Amino acid sequence: MGKSDLDNIIKKCCDILRTDDGISGAVHYTEVLSWLLYLKFFDDKEKERKDMMEIEGEKYTPLLAKKYQWGQWAQNKSGLTGKELIGFINDDLFPYLSSLKGQKEGDPRDIIAAIFSNSVNRVNSGYLLRDVISEIQKIHFDISDEIFTLSHVYEGLLKEMQEGGGNNGEFYTPRSLVRSMAKLLDLKIGETVYDPACGTGGFLAEAHHQMKDQATTPDKRRILNYKTFYGQEKTPLPFVLCLMNLTLHGLDYPRIVKGNTLGRDIRTIEDHEKHNVILANPPFGGKEQRMIQANFPIESNATEILFLQHIEKMLKVNGRAAVIIPEGVLFQTNAAYLNFKKKLLEECNLHSVVSLPAGVFLPYSAVKTSVIFFDKTKRTKDVWFYELPLLDDKKLTKKNGITDKHFEELLKAFKKRKESERSWLVPVEKILEAQTNLSASHYNPHGVESEELLEPEQYAEEIKVLLQESLANIEELLKEV
Repeated sequence: MGKSDLDNIIKKCCDILRTDDGISGAVHYTEVLSWLLYLKFFDDKEKERKDMMEIEGEKYTPLLAKKYQWGQWAQNKSGLTGKELIGFINDDLFPYLSSLKGQKEGDPRDIIAAIFSNSVNRVNSGYLLRDVISEIQKIHFDISDEIFTLSHVYEGLLKEMQEGGGNNGEFYTPRSLVRSMAKLLDLKIGETVYDPACGTGGFLAEAHHQMKDQATTPDKRRILNYKTFYGQEKTPLPFVLCLMNLTLHGLDYPRIVKGNTLGRDIRTIEDHEKHNVILANPPFGGKEQRMIQANFPIESNATEILFLQHIEKMLKVNGRAAVIIPEGVLFQTNAAYLNFKKKLLEECNLHSVVSLPAGVFLPYSAVKTSVIFFDKTKRTKDVWFYELPLLDDKKLTKKNGITDKHFEELLKAFKKRKESERSWLVPVEKILEAQTNLSASHYNPHGVESEELLEPEQYAEEIKVLLQESLANIEELLKEV
């Protein structure tokens, strides 16, 4: 089945669900489709496991009781429908699946329990739900090409959900940016990859995609699928969508924890919990209570500073990280920002800052961002600044977003750290003298010929952020007084 066929199936399911009075928008029907797709996926995989064991002359014991298997309640067209179907799902199926517990490490029942403990059936009409199930029944998860294609269709659904206004885009980072960050970190099998604010799992899915060809033996495949990818997400819906997304991308047992990453006192993090690689786009612009701030040596109510401290602490010796941050972090000089950036420069190797053009996160946010790259190999000697160019001087808009082509030159220049019209090296001493200003434009030796005019909402967003940061500065001053 090709992409257009799968697209049509998913589109038809969405159209059906939109007519249900329990569904209000893309967020709801995406959630429903996610748990239905997962159950169909699980059933097809069960059949694969059964066939394999029978070939080896062994008896297979199903992981789910017969009553709750997809083939018993969903596959049979003359089976449950209407109120009976909704009653079975709400009062029987969901409670059963939520209560499952794996008997050993890597047991898929742990994933099922995590998904259904954090999901809700929002469909009120069992007749509409039966129509959706009939469409999903056409998808075959025992065909690898079909799974690969559906993983991309599903990511498109996640993007559409955000463009439809779901959760203010907190789940979605442009895939071209995600791909480029993962490529620049040159991932190797045997390393662990961590995202402390994983949303729907875009970074981890891409990391798996780039590493899977290295899994050339059964042992390496086992390491890749069971001991490589780690993440944390505190919000129930993106947590569920993350597990579904990673499953469709081929991860057998993603180690995703539901909870507030910032709720952990980083002073208690031990070496065995740390990771080789960290890829992240942590939430910015949020605020945390004083109780949460106390978990960090550098206290701040700005979530970006707290996440950065967590990331630095979670990185192994010789580990490396790439993190998207708002531009304000780079030039802010209040105590928290100044102290953390100084720590990063003096205790890590903050070797590169890639300044992204304005509009990368439209339509979700107009805040200008950069990507910082650092590792725990040595103290920072100098920083390579690179300003990502626009294509044909066309600014980024809601309809004209960032693409893989924007990153082609960066991918070639990153390791060599050559200086050019849009890249330059700055000694760390000069940065410390400038109160740890890490904004690329501050050190641009070529100057700025003309200011790029942005969309009005981008200026409004920048003003909003500056006001929030000013209030944070005032709070810091009051503390010192």
